[in-house]
Amino acid sequence: MPKRGKKYLESRKKSDTKVKHSFNDAVKLAIDSSYAKFDETIDVAVRLGVDPRHADQMVRGTVVLPNGLGKEVKVLVFAKGEKEQEALDAGADFVGNDDLIEKVKEGWFGFDKAVATPDMMGAVGKIGKLLGPRGLMPNAKIGTVTFDLARAVKEIKAGKIDFKVEKAGIVHVPMGKVSFGVEKIVQNASVFLETILRLKPASSKGTYLRGIAVSTTMGPGIKIDAASVKDLIK
Repeated sequence: MPKRGKKYLESRKKSDTKVKHSFNDAVKLAIDSSYAKFDETIDVAVRLGVDPRHADQMVRGTVVLPNGLGKEVKVLVFAKGEKEQEALDAGADFVGNDDLIEKVKEGWFGFDKAVATPDMMGAVGKIGKLLGPRGLMPNAKIGTVTFDLARAVKEIKAGKIDFKVEKAGIVHVPMGKVSFGVEKIVQNASVFLETILRLKPASSKGTYLRGIAVSTTMGPGIKIDAASVKDLIK
């Protein structure tokens, strides 16, 4: 068992990690328990009643958080011709084609998200082994392989996140910063959880939302009463 620091242990005393709280109360406890000198991220972890080993129980999607993530997201776009200008006009930080592919091959990863037009995917695929493990590979399923670059870039800049259930059946996503306060975090979480419920696989049997917890970057996980989610998304 890892040894916890003094500040973490003091933070944990402020909340009973075994008790299940309403979503609002859990977020408030997480914020009140924050102790780091930087603006910590607030994360939500949802344990789902699915088996990701089966393709028909894979939960994956995207959602645009109404209050964003509280950080600047640097977007790279692989495009050519007039599409390059479209990406720049939309606010992309880096735009190019073969030049950027070579730069990535040399070990540069100064961006958070990557978007590509369909006609660029043949070339981008050559650096898939570099982008994939870092979660940077453009993917049509999450809207990052598209000719509609203006929309893709603007959504990412506005706070679009993509999520995918892990092998253990858990979806783990950021909801913003401690400085957002309770209301904005709850608004973001409401939109995210509504999307999670909408994506419930038809083949999923039994309880779908099996567990929910919220935590800050450095703080302990605070359990949430799954029954409160229905009230939250209303």
